[in-house]
Amino acid sequence: MKILVVGGAGYIGSHMVKHLGLAGCAVTTLDNLSGGHADAVLHGTFVQGDIADRALLDRLLAEGRFDAVMHFASFIQVGESVVAPAKYYQNNVVNTLNLLDAMVAAGVKRFIFSSTAAIFGEPQSDTIDEQHRQQPINPYGRTKLMVEQALADYDRAYGLKSVCLRYFNAAGADPAGELGERHDPETHLIPLVLQAASGRRSHISVFGRDYDTPDGTCIRDYVHINDLCQAHWLALQSLMGGAGSQAYNLGNGSGFSVQEVIDTARQVTGREIPVVYAERRAGDPARLVADSRAATSQLGWKPQFAALETLIEHAWAWEQKRAVQL
Repeated sequence: MKILVVGGAGYIGSHMVKHLGLAGCAVTTLDNLSGGHADAVLHGTFVQGDIADRALLDRLLAEGRFDAVMHFASFIQVGESVVAPAKYYQNNVVNTLNLLDAMVAAGVKRFIFSSTAAIFGEPQSDTIDEQHRQQPINPYGRTKLMVEQALADYDRAYGLKSVCLRYFNAAGADPAGELGERHDPETHLIPLVLQAASGRRSHISVFGRDYDTPDGTCIRDYVHINDLCQAHWLALQSLMGGAGSQAYNLGNGSGFSVQEVIDTARQVTGREIPVVYAERRAGDPARLVADSRAATSQLGWKPQFAALETLIEHAWAWEQKRAVQL
């Protein structure tokens, strides 16, 4: 299969490119390197460019004769989306529509979209399934929902089939140690905790310890990066087999609290991790956990690295490698 991966030099995209390459696919990565790294693209062909560039897209799609496109080229920082919404609407919505229009013009009819649990907003139940109310509370979530809605319209009008995969918290690193998180700035809990363990950060801040949870800290659903890649692979197989458009929530189904993450990281690393407790952040729900039964039953997806210890072990191996490099 020939696959175009936009945003394939970033955290999730680079792991997906490796997954596709090892599966024998011919992979082309398109990335503007605004948040990605060219040296993270380990397989296939790398093209530096932007999905805002319609001429480039037309040329790539005409020459590549791709079976499908995977899209990871979104801005993802919730806080930034609140203070700079124009940046998010331009890239996450307008530029994505540019990509979809180029696909329609080129006759490429399969699309896998990196979506998010942020489309749901405040949780109305302990676990969130695909039927949960969609009422995002920040521009980031709204941009992702807009694209999901556009995809439904593009299916009806142009026959473009898509699978939207809504991540909860992507975590971990390549078990072989070749890839991991390299965000700047880093906003994800597990790498922040491990940076405090390695000494690259003075401490980890915990926002609120008076939530209605067993230890008072927020509970989140973490899913290993390789398990996310496997879900994308199964979604691709589904589309190649003629399935219609779908959307799936992806998580391990059993959340871990912030305190559990810190305690497990201390156990895995053998390091004392300094913690500074702070007030709650506005808009942080006590619990965000996915109901992924639809992906399990319809795609045959089952996380292989669900244990928190495994997630942290893989991320710690990557952090130690990064700490030496830096």
